[in-house]
Amino acid sequence: MADGREEVRGRGKKVYRDLMNGVSHMLPFVIGGGILIAVAFLLDDYSLNPANFGSNLPQAAFFKAIGDAAFGFMLPILAGYIAMGIADRPALAPGFVGGFLAKEGGSGFLGALLAGFAAGYLILLLKKLFDKLPRSLEGIKSILLYPVFGILLMGLLIQLIINPPVAWLNEALYGLLARLGTGSRVLLGVLLGGMMSVDMGGPINKAAYVFGTASLASNEFQIMAAVMAGGMVPPLALALAVFAFRDKFSEKERQSGVANLIMGACFITEGAIPFAAADPLRVLPACIIGSAVAGGLSMFFGCGLRAPHGGIFVLPVISHPFGFLAAVILGALVGMLLLGVLRKRIEPSES
Repeated sequence: MADGREEVRGRGKKVYRDLMNGVSHMLPFVIGGGILIAVAFLLDDYSLNPANFGSNLPQAAFFKAIGDAAFGFMLPILAGYIAMGIADRPALAPGFVGGFLAKEGGSGFLGALLAGFAAGYLILLLKKLFDKLPRSLEGIKSILLYPVFGILLMGLLIQLIINPPVAWLNEALYGLLARLGTGSRVLLGVLLGGMMSVDMGGPINKAAYVFGTASLASNEFQIMAAVMAGGMVPPLALALAVFAFRDKFSEKERQSGVANLIMGACFITEGAIPFAAADPLRVLPACIIGSAVAGGLSMFFGCGLRAPHGGIFVLPVISHPFGFLAAVILGALVGMLLLGVLRKRIEPSES
């Protein structure tokens, strides 16, 4: 029984590693492209042509074109590197094609995710089948057989099996989001904001963040704002708590206060990890509640964010920027006060 559990756990870790291989390669395109798109909106004049906002002025169109190009690689890169994590380099081309077809076919992030895993396991299957071929054909496997059969099978799978139901599911999901009332959106913001603090850069944090970035492709900007608000809170709350309750933090922790202030402002949630690792039972609940408050308030104020990163530096392109700033500040203050209540006073000898 124990061996069975260990095997399941090992498979789960392998799936997570393959997923993170895709996500980690995707994020530079998402962040770089998303911020350039945000710069385009910052430079543009909405009044010229609201329908073409972001590309009305030449300088805005320049940034928008580059940002869109980078952002367009998001899904192919995700699928390609998930596939490569599973079956090495032969799976890269089918994965890229699967991700592109998912983007074009409307199945979006979820379709690309499935395409990446499907491409990887397709190549593993082809490797087993091609092992039966004569040794004289060994040299053409990687340059001919894997690309041709891998891409063909991936194309058939994505077009006939993955895209139709997943595209329908995406439309239903974002249609539901569009119909959600203020109260329901606030609850969604609370959930996503809180998730950003649960493991601060781990799988739960990444799930919320990736949901936020995927929503940008469907022109749903409020989710990304709630996610970023929640992610900014942990380091900010800890920085404020270090200054407000100095006797509850060690000398080393007090020295990191300014650094956490900067990291929180830049949306680098991982700045809070040393505090959470040293005192998880007090730090995590305070940060989770503070982040949930920030995410809920961001939704309540109707804040929208077109860039997937940037912290306060993309504030000018956030709709209802003062509401967003208020959400982050109030969330950080809640986290700070809870840290002040939960943390124990450190004796001089311990600091």
